[in-house]
Amino acid sequence: MSEPRIIVALDFDHAKTALDFCKKLSPQLCRLKIGKELFTAAGPAIIEKLTHQGFDIFLDLKFHDIPTTVAKACKAACELGVWMINVHASGGRKMLMAAREAVPQNSTRLIAVTVLTSLNEHDLHEIGFSNSPQELVLKLAHLTQDCGLNGVVCSAQETTALRKELGRNFCLVTPGIRLIDNIKTDDQERVTTPHQAIANGSDYLVIGRPITQSPDPYQTLLDIQRSITS
Repeated sequence: MSEPRIIVALDFDHAKTALDFCKKLSPQLCRLKIGKELFTAAGPAIIEKLTHQGFDIFLDLKFHDIPTTVAKACKAACELGVWMINVHASGGRKMLMAAREAVPQNSTRLIAVTVLTSLNEHDLHEIGFSNSPQELVLKLAHLTQDCGLNGVVCSAQETTALRKELGRNFCLVTPGIRLIDNIKTDDQERVTTPHQAIANGSDYLVIGRPITQSPDPYQTLLDIQRSITS
């Protein structure tokens, strides 16, 4: 079987809830994303437990601080044995370079968040950016690649342009995925379906509520897997 391209977002507030849910999944079908909510509630122990079960972990803490602080945070995250970590590309070149230097090559994957998928053009203008989301994503992705990181988090609506600009070997991780019969956007603005995201050039799909709120998460995983390989 090829490597899992689905990353299930464990948006839970308690370790036991997350661990019980993961019994319904398979490391052969998916990786797992642990974000701020679960990591704050459960700490590094949840990573150790899920890693021992065979899951690759994407630690989604979006580090954004002065370069030294981010470098130390990235180093500590790597020592937890996670598969992937991320920082904010808007932290700038010095911060991105410090993060890159702190993460050994060919170990934990290091990617950067471009523009959160909850933000639209009005939101960006309100906080002082004159760019459209697509323009800002492309600018930050080029900076990320120039600093030697492995890839970016971006909306699947931007992946076609990014793939063309940045090449096949630059990793594109896509949140904001909704199933065709469950296109409710929740707090996401720039969303798409799994099949379309892969067709646009995404490497990995971050999927939360369509799986975690499914009455049969394993079957939903299988259905998504079939949709992206068809």
